[in-house]
Amino acid sequence: MIVSRIQSFTLAVAGAVLLVPMTLPAAAVPQTRTEPVAWRAAPVSAAELLAEVRDCAPVSQGRYREDHGSSATVPVCGTHDAVFWKADMDIDCDGRPGRHCNPLNDPYFSAATAFAQSDGLPLSSEDLPFVVVPAPSAVWDYRAHGVRGGSVVAVVYQGRVQYGVVGDTGPTNVIGEASYAMAEALGINPDPRSGGAPSGVTYIVFKDSRATPIEDHRAAVTEGERLARQFVNGG
Repeated sequence: MIVSRIQSFTLAVAGAVLLVPMTLPAAAVPQTRTEPVAWRAAPVSAAELLAEVRDCAPVSQGRYREDHGSSATVPVCGTHDAVFWKADMDIDCDGRPGRHCNPLNDPYFSAATAFAQSDGLPLSSEDLPFVVVPAPSAVWDYRAHGVRGGSVVAVVYQGRVQYGVVGDTGPTNVIGEASYAMAEALGINPDPRSGGAPSGVTYIVFKDSRATPIEDHRAAVTEGERLARQFVNGG
C-alpha cells in the first residue's frame, strides 16, 4: 500500500539521520593544554669541581701553614676564573655575637669581621656561610687576584658543595678557615673550641665575582651555582 511505503521510507530516512556522525562545535571539544616545563640544569657536583682543581698552578709567592706551628705546605693556586687552595678547616666564630659565637664559647672571639654587612654591622658567622682569606702579605695579596669581601666561593668537603662568600681575613701565614655556618652546612663540627676538619677541604673563590648584599646567602648560592657551572664547562 502507498501509506505503508511512505511510512517505511520515512523510517529509513530517520534511521539514516541517526547514523550520520555529528561534529561538535569547537567550543564543546575538550582542549588539552600543555604547560611549559621549567628546565634547570643539575647542580654541579663535588666531583666536577674537584676535577677542575686537580692540578695546581701556584699564584702565591710561598706556602701557608694550616695551623700556627705547623709546616708551610699549602699554596694558593689559580686558573683563569678562580683561585683555590686545599687545607683543613678551622672555625671562625667572629662577628656579631650569638648563641654559639660569643666570648664564653670562643676564647679568641672578636666582635668584628674584616668585611661588613650592607648596614655597616659585622657579619654573623653563625648565620652566614663564609670563608676567611689570609690578610695581604708578600706571600699573597688576594686583592691582586680579583678577590674581595663578598666574592663568591664554593667549598667542597666529602662529596658536599656549599656556596658562600669571602667574609673575613686571618693571619698572614695561616690558611684554611671558615665560619660556623659554613662548617655546619658541610657537616663539619662547628664548635670553635673542638670543631673543624683536619684536612680534605677545598676552597674555590671565583675571581671578580660578588654576592650583593654580602649577607644575602641566597644571592651567593644563586651566583655560585651559575659560576660553578661555567667553571666546569670551561668558561
